[in-house]
Amino acid sequence: MALSRPASRLIAAVAVFLIAALAVTLLLLRGDGEGGDGGGGDSATRSARPDAGGSDPPRRPVVVVKIDNVEQARPQTGLSAADIVYVEPVEGGLTRLAAVYASRLPEVVGPVRSARETDIALVRQFGRPVLVYSGGAPEIEPLLRRAPITLVTDETRPGAYFRGGDRPIPHNLYVRPHQLPGKQRERAPKPVTETGAAPEGGRPTDARAVDFRAASYRFTWSGEDGRWRVSLNDSPLRTREAGPATAGTVVVQRVAVREGRQVRDSGGQLSPVAVTVGRGEATILRDGKAYEGTWSRPSPDEPTTYRTGGGQRVTVAEGPTWVLLTPR
Repeated sequence: MALSRPASRLIAAVAVFLIAALAVTLLLLRGDGEGGDGGGGDSATRSARPDAGGSDPPRRPVVVVKIDNVEQARPQTGLSAADIVYVEPVEGGLTRLAAVYASRLPEVVGPVRSARETDIALVRQFGRPVLVYSGGAPEIEPLLRRAPITLVTDETRPGAYFRGGDRPIPHNLYVRPHQLPGKQRERAPKPVTETGAAPEGGRPTDARAVDFRAASYRFTWSGEDGRWRVSLNDSPLRTREAGPATAGTVVVQRVAVREGRQVRDSGGQLSPVAVTVGRGEATILRDGKAYEGTWSRPSPDEPTTYRTGGGQRVTVAEGPTWVLLTPR
């Protein structure tokens, strides 16, 4: 059936209107997604594109390994490659080590032991690190899971762990750091220490003893090594890969210690928690000298800085930095 002339004109007008409306809509959408110099929507669209550039690839995470240091666990493996070795107070007046790896990773580290409440705030200064441990008190597991930390245990990533045959359980669990999450990334982690020249002043020092209730450390300067040799309970501390354990810098960081989350030792004492956010006194040993000074860490996400009594920032020498978290 033929349409009348008025009806044909009406249909044509509607068609033209619809085409024009569609063209305007497409232009608006194109402008919102691609052009212009800027609103929030435009920026979000550009940043989401893989070919837009601008953002660097992610870095490999810093790795922190909890290491046993009772007599049955010595000599340890992997300490010589650590950037920082923290000595933490634990139950019964004993200590445990937290080894921090950023500049290089050894093939094997251990023996690996359990995490403590102290670790939660301590390791946050390293971004979102990988915390390697084996077990932990049930009371602190929820705190660990809520923290911005990648947790790796022998249960969650069994392929990265193995048990040695020369020691009894639990002192024979080791980890292969190159099999941990994020190790395939090409960019290195941010440095966790700042090396540089020693500050002015300082007191010549041959040795320094640092005592916990049931563990006594001694650091003896070796001019031959250019480092501090580490002893524990009157015996030289050794590593399997490098022989005597040594430190380029030693920091005695005096901290407040509070009681933990209902975690008790065999004597009924609550597990201690070293408070590493805040400020306090410190003694820094490097290059055969001792410097009395201070430490400061304003928030969990910020690194710890050390200064001399005169306010000069202290950098560290080459080699592992040992930090002993000692009660005030």
